[in-house]
Amino acid sequence: MWDGLDELDPGWTEHYLTATLQPYESGVLPPQVVQLLCIAVDASCTHMYGPGLQRHIRAALDLGVTAHEILEVLKLATTVGIHSLNLGVPILLEELSARDSS
Repeated sequence: MWDGLDELDPGWTEHYLTATLQPYESGVLPPQVVQLLCIAVDASCTHMYGPGLQRHIRAALDLGVTAHEILEVLKLATTVGIHSLNLGVPILLEELSARDSS
């Protein structure tokens, strides 16, 4: 997708990507908190983006975030919609299983 956008409007694409990377690079929030916020956004019923949620759960676990901390974020996201648990919990269990088997 980004390649296509970059071809159509390279200036806008660069500005957008720079802005979205800023929370990761600024150091204002610890990386674990950034990942937990990304989990909340991707699991929210207004977004529900499974590939991103999987990527951010994996990154959070790699940074030492516990399954219980991730679950609390998913619970908070359910205040926006119960479907966040339907999407997030299976991915959390899948990632924990993959981690245990490796």
